[in-house]
Amino acid sequence: MKIGLVLEGGAMRGMYTAGVLDTFLDKDFWVDGIISVSAGALFGVNYPSRQKGRAIRYNKKFISDKRYISFKSLVSTGNIVNKDFAFYEVPFKYDVFDNKTFKESDIDFYVAVTNLQTAQAEYVKLIDPLAQMEVLRATSAMPYVSRPVEIDGIPYLDGAIADSIPVEQMQKLGYDKIIVILTRTLDYRKSKPMAWIAKWFYRRYPHFADAVNQRYAMYNQQVENVIKLAEKGDIFVIRPSVDLKIKRIEKDPNKLQAMYELGMKDMQLQWENLLDYLN
Repeated sequence: MKIGLVLEGGAMRGMYTAGVLDTFLDKDFWVDGIISVSAGALFGVNYPSRQKGRAIRYNKKFISDKRYISFKSLVSTGNIVNKDFAFYEVPFKYDVFDNKTFKESDIDFYVAVTNLQTAQAEYVKLIDPLAQMEVLRATSAMPYVSRPVEIDGIPYLDGAIADSIPVEQMQKLGYDKIIVILTRTLDYRKSKPMAWIAKWFYRRYPHFADAVNQRYAMYNQQVENVIKLAEKGDIFVIRPSVDLKIKRIEKDPNKLQAMYELGMKDMQLQWENLLDYLN
């Protein structure tokens, strides 16, 4: 039996995912494959690397540091998340990522990115995170506040634009059991954006602009599909039991901690149900 895990994004709401995955580590519970999106990828890599507490630790430590995420970085570099510090100093120097353990893991780890030229999702297999840091940058590069990330000459941005909750892709890969970690309550739905903003901002990439404008409909449909599949027992969903009203770029370390602890609590409460689903 192959167990797959889908990790939604959501920027700092991803602390919920970190809490769930750290509970998996506590219980020595392992899956066979992961498809991650945006923050789901950034924080999810600490599961195969077996680094419990790393995601919440470095985010609480640096969330107020202007070198990490700031308007200053956006103005000076075009990226609200500072490329050099967040991706090339924190994991290499300040809170070292265990690349060796990740590479030794048997988990197939995929990262969703959105191709700006085609507006289609692409799923990149992560084999060496420190060497593939640009893939992690691309999947988490939020529109409007991030420059496109070039990989092999092709521009990419946030994987969530083309595939926010990639359950269908996980099914295509042939996984028998699928666990989905969401970072919003099940009643959340996105609203339609003002179309002209994306059309102007991404006028060089009209297909991508259309994808940005249609993401709300795609996301809402994916949530409905997740609900139906969960009700049928085809997938297992872990999602916040309460809405903590955390911002995408949340600067309050106490709120980050609360979101993390909610993930741990919810997973503990759902543990027996998860085992029943898998059996």
